[in-house]
Amino acid sequence: MSKIRTVKESPRHQGVDEEITYRFDWTDVGIPSAPAVVIKDHLGVDVSLLCLTGAAAVVATYYVTTPEVADLVDGEEYRLECKATVGGNILERMCIIIGEA
Repeated sequence: MSKIRTVKESPRHQGVDEEITYRFDWTDVGIPSAPAVVIKDHLGVDVSLLCLTGAAAVVATYYVTTPEVADLVDGEEYRLECKATVGGNILERMCIIIGEA
């Protein structure tokens, strides 16, 4: 896994009953636009329809705030991916989230 694209706080632990928004920092590369956020299970299957709720991703200067991550399964490892356009390039950041009861 790329250390440059993976946030330093990864992995994160989140309770199965919690609903949490995450914030990706892009200050090292520039101001992001057109963010797209997905969450995948340990097999790489997109489970965004099941685990992302609320508003779409929001950009505030150098930061992208994700929709709420919710309905995780205990012991399951997820990969939260945030893709955005920065300076004409499409870049991606990611964070591993582990569901906990």
